Amino acid sequence: MKTIKLFFTFVIFLFSFANLSAQSKTSKFANEKAAISKMLDDFNVAAANAEFEKYFSFFADESTFIGTDATEVWNKQEFKTWAKPHFDKKKTWDFTSLKRNVYFSKDGKMAWFDELLDTQMKICRGSGVLEKINGQWKIKQYVLSVTVPNEVVDKVVAEKTAIEDVLLQQLKTSTK
Repeated sequence: MKTIKLFFTFVIFLFSFANLSAQSKTSKFANEKAAISKMLDDFNVAAANAEFEKYFSFFADESTFIGTDATEVWNKQEFKTWAKPHFDKKKTWDFTSLKRNVYFSKDGKMAWFDELLDTQMKICRGSGVLEKINGQWKIKQYVLSVTVPNEVVDKVVAEKTAIEDVLLQQLKTSTK
């Protein structure tokens, strides 16, 4: 009987330790998730307020911005060059997160997110990859997409066909 009690006590101890370890990991990621959420909110506010330096401080030095147009794939410096006139004229964008998901690598050094945004283009999707650099989360890649309700996809495709057929031909004939 004592052996059975000892065995069950040991099993309970193991489950308790495993549960504490899982809770600690979840708690750590909960704190990181909150830090990322605040960072992304601050990132959006900096754009809305046309705060050029602050906005771009959220990007890692080696980062990529992918915009809604198929031709918009820029490194940080190219994106800064494109955005500067908009920030100078205070004609930037005002995005507010409606729903956000954040995920982490096992070691917690990388994270990725997707979110639905309230924008001047109606609902858009922002997604990206983040890296913790010197204790701060930085954007390594950001992708902005316009959402298209399934009910109107055919209309949108018809509208963009003439423009994108030219680009499709260029992309198909260029060497990769």
